[in-house]
Amino acid sequence: MIRTQVQLTEDQVRALRLLAGERGVSMAELIRESVEHYLRETKDTADEELVRRAKEVVGKFSAGLSDLAENHDCYLTGDER
Repeated sequence: MIRTQVQLTEDQVRALRLLAGERGVSMAELIRESVEHYLRETKDTADEELVRRAKEVVGKFSAGLSDLAENHDCYLTGDER
């Protein structure tokens, strides 16, 4: 693990100490769990945004190819059908 330093408000430290005592873990463990949760939520939100944006363009463009769905690999690689 990498040691790092953060500044918290007095209220945050007080709340963390209380919660850590109730759960029987260290403040550092609570902070690590919180950071992990935040990172996971941020990634999920970013993934959801990508899906939303992809869905917005569905059907808006035409390749003019009637067999694109069946032969997409050929078109992507340049192989002959």
